[in-house]
Amino acid sequence: MVVTWVSIFPLVTVGMTVMTLSGPITATWPTWLRALSLTGVVVPTAVYFVVPRVLALSVRWMSWRCRNGTSRCSS
Repeated sequence: MVVTWVSIFPLVTVGMTVMTLSGPITATWPTWLRALSLTGVVVPTAVYFVVPRVLALSVRWMSWRCRNGTSRCSS
């Protein structure tokens, strides 16, 4: 859950900022269309690019912690 949130939160923040800066274009769109366009970009970007990289980093970090004895690791 944390990996997914850490991956999606920045994407949504950037997407909302872009939509705000493009005010005259997207301001007249209905809410459902703005949500559709935002999630249409955020979800594929997260699934195919961001989440796999964040997950790989978290696995490396956990294995580093286990090797250095800084936490309990399952055998």
